[in-house]
Amino acid sequence: MNRRRFRAALLLATALALGAASCGIQPASAGRGPGTIMIDTANYPSTLDPGKQYDTDTYSVYRNIFDQLLRRNPKTNAVVPWLATKWRQTDPRTWHFTMRPGVTFSDGSPLTAEDAAYSISRILDKKFGSQQYANFSVIDKATAAGGDLVVHTSVPSPTLLSYLTTLSVVPKAYVQRVGDKQFAVKPIGSGPFVLQSATAGSEVVLTANPKWWGPPTQIRTAVFRAVPNVASRVADLQSRKVDLATTLTPDAADQIRRDPTLAILSTPTERVAYLAYNTIKGGATNDPRVRKAIAEAIDYDALIKNLQRGYAKPINSMATPLAFGYDKSLPDNHHDPENAKRLLQEAHAVGAKLVMATSPSFDPQVVQAIQGDLAAVGLQVEIQNSDQATYLKKVQDPSHEWGSIRFGKWSCSCLDSDGVIYPLFHTGEIWSSYSNPDFDKIVEQARETIDPAQRTKLYSQAFELLNRDLPGIGLFQAYAVYGANSRLQWTPDASESLFLDQMKVS
Repeated sequence: MNRRRFRAALLLATALALGAASCGIQPASAGRGPGTIMIDTANYPSTLDPGKQYDTDTYSVYRNIFDQLLRRNPKTNAVVPWLATKWRQTDPRTWHFTMRPGVTFSDGSPLTAEDAAYSISRILDKKFGSQQYANFSVIDKATAAGGDLVVHTSVPSPTLLSYLTTLSVVPKAYVQRVGDKQFAVKPIGSGPFVLQSATAGSEVVLTANPKWWGPPTQIRTAVFRAVPNVASRVADLQSRKVDLATTLTPDAADQIRRDPTLAILSTPTERVAYLAYNTIKGGATNDPRVRKAIAEAIDYDALIKNLQRGYAKPINSMATPLAFGYDKSLPDNHHDPENAKRLLQEAHAVGAKLVMATSPSFDPQVVQAIQGDLAAVGLQVEIQNSDQATYLKKVQDPSHEWGSIRFGKWSCSCLDSDGVIYPLFHTGEIWSSYSNPDFDKIVEQARETIDPAQRTKLYSQAFELLNRDLPGIGLFQAYAVYGANSRLQWTPDASESLFLDQMKVS
């Protein structure tokens, strides 16, 4: 390069740098282009098959590849049309959904009512082993009739529409041709994005689907990076390596708030932070007195005020006030370490060793604080922290060999107590390590009762039983806490939907 050409190149580079700076874009992010977003999440998706897991870091990715049958209005939480443009009931147990015409999967094949029916039937097939089975088990069968999806429920269902907001529609012909294993790593959907690449355990890259039926998305490329360490997610945001970091702790939020070019995006959610007991093979926690002692050993106010610092609210049960059936009349959680010690003595459990399962998705400070509270009353707690996929596999195993207590955060994206206490505690559900025929009978009746007042009474009875037996403790209503840079325009919602078509980056 001669001197004149070198000078011209240098002037051009300087001009570009000044232009970026004048727009408030830091060099690292400026190199990404206006349509690219980088997102740090706590975990790599446990699958890209929407019929399987539905933990946050997993569905945050696959719900952009697949369209859902219905969606929620992010401001009002009302159920709104999506793939189904309208619906009607022809009798109390039969629903007709009119499918949106002209929708195709990303390979160009048409999306039909047959695909929607297959997506439901697949989840209901027990051989498939869907972790979403409990949410859809009220459905007796799903069929296609012309352009309509017809859903028959075994009983009148007050929650069907809520659960159908979480149903991603998969291509029947493609899944049957390639098989479940191949589909889970090379999915094809009709959603606004398609899978460009996936590096196992590291990152997933999505690009805009040119065949999507909706309006063109402003974001054209999205990179989801698995970064389990929260400090690393904050560092990535501060260095402009990423535009959005999810699952932040209050400490991380404080760090981000000190940077004037970054912002905290947060909202109360229907997600409940909880402890679940293993009441079947938990060792000491098989004894309800030990479970009661643990519940009274926990300093709930300290968890909320000292650790969550404005990003949580007290609750009195396993649901949040956003869920139908939340009973405000129940007593608040009670902190009484002296009574906890007395209960442990009665149960001959002083000094008992407990294994506590958790994952990087959950705030380690909260887990350690609970460990400290339990140590203070005479319990030894070993924390076993495994990656999210391993954690899910372990606690969902029917052997119930996962330890004594586990920390978790639960959201059904359905705003209904049915989606919380049924899958977590009904006998035989994959999340449940508890069995009580009386509880089973009540929640089964509640999910087939249309009258809201009667349903409310049933859930009051169910929560009273849970408060007596204590197969789990609701610790607090969690807030979604994200860190973002100034490139991103987005408002989080109570269902923690991470829909890229609702985002814009400069």
